[in-house]
Amino acid sequence: MRWLIGILAAFLICLFIYAGSAFVSVLGLVSAVRSADAAQVIVRTNLPRVRHSIVDQIVSAYLDRIGQSRPVRPFERMAINAFGATIADDLAVKLMTPENLSVLLSSGNVRNAAENITFGTMSSLAELDVSNIFVLAGRITLVKPVEFAVRLGESQDAGSVSLHYETTTWKLSGITLPPKVLSSMVDRLPTR
Repeated sequence: MRWLIGILAAFLICLFIYAGSAFVSVLGLVSAVRSADAAQVIVRTNLPRVRHSIVDQIVSAYLDRIGQSRPVRPFERMAINAFGATIADDLAVKLMTPENLSVLLSSGNVRNAAENITFGTMSSLAELDVSNIFVLAGRITLVKPVEFAVRLGESQDAGSVSLHYETTTWKLSGITLPPKVLSSMVDRLPTR
């Protein structure tokens, strides 16, 4: 019986450390965003994962848009996934510069500063209320044991961010853009 209590206590301690490290990482990211410290935001971000999440969303929205007007054949779907990802990756690279990422997280403006294009807005990470742990916990969704998402607001246009556990800390690994922003991005892509 004593060993069962010991195992339960060890499990609870591990769970507390797991949740605590996630909370501390969110606090650090929000603090870096609020202080407009682009270097700290980049340190707390896995840029290839964030870029990949944006590319996946753009390609999916593009396929949905094409599928609304006509059926998408399997060969087209394969070609879009292969070549369309290259075009979407180019767009995602322009969006994920340190400056654009900092602006996105601090103000919610999804933009490409190099071409002076704004695709829309979403709720900002800087506005996330981290002082109330219960409100923050209500916005967290466990995606995998090593990844969770934080909704940035209550509406569908709020968006969310994902953090993934890497080596010793949690890093920003994805940004879920609102449907209106994705639609604006897809409108700039060729239809054929």
